[in-house]
Amino acid sequence: MKTFYLTDPGMVRSHNEDSVIVSKNENGEYLLAVADGMGGHKAGEVAAAIVTMYLGNAFSKIKSIGTKKEAAKWIEEAATEINNNIFKYTDEVPESKGMGSTLVICIFAKDFLIFGNIGDSSGYVLKNKKLHKVTNDHTLVNLLVTTGELTEEDAKTHPKKNVLMKALGANNPVEIDIFDVEREVDAVLLCSDGLSNMLSNDQIERTLCSKLNTDDTVIRLIQKANNRGGNDNISVAYLETGTGE
Repeated sequence: MKTFYLTDPGMVRSHNEDSVIVSKNENGEYLLAVADGMGGHKAGEVAAAIVTMYLGNAFSKIKSIGTKKEAAKWIEEAATEINNNIFKYTDEVPESKGMGSTLVICIFAKDFLIFGNIGDSSGYVLKNKKLHKVTNDHTLVNLLVTTGELTEEDAKTHPKKNVLMKALGANNPVEIDIFDVEREVDAVLLCSDGLSNMLSNDQIERTLCSKLNTDDTVIRLIQKANNRGGNDNISVAYLETGTGE
């Protein structure tokens, strides 16, 4: 099992509103999470930090996440608690009003792999050298695609493609989508939309299959996104499982 994570401001933004974490508990279970903050006065980075700090602290305190059902419940309860913490912060710091964050999270345990997401940060698995997107983006254009009002091709260049329908700090109560995924995969990749908007699934897949070591794979993905413009902050959390070989 090998992990690496990295966040980069990109080529356009003056500061980084993303936050990323990889944590391992006593039982050898892994938590990966990426949060993409939003809001003025640098409040986006505060919201994203609230997300990953809570997850890191909470996960490191438990010896085991338990069963798949218990893990899903833990993710749901964590999302609710984080959401409450963000709203509490905005009540205490009025100038941060409107701040929020996406969240994509996965837990890789001995018997299961589950994902959760709110917003448009993405979760993928690599299996048999093929990349598969697990999560669904909570965006206006994705909603229009699912209802047939917009094609996937048109969605890529739609002027409102970054409008979120769901985010931590924006909805109360909040509901996180949970995905139960086959555990026997080669790798798990989580990223902010600073990567997924810059690189196609094929480009990401080729990089993951390029036989670079774990650290260099993540670094190369971020370099490629920056080479294509780096319009946003770019964050990646990556886990090579060794189980899908």
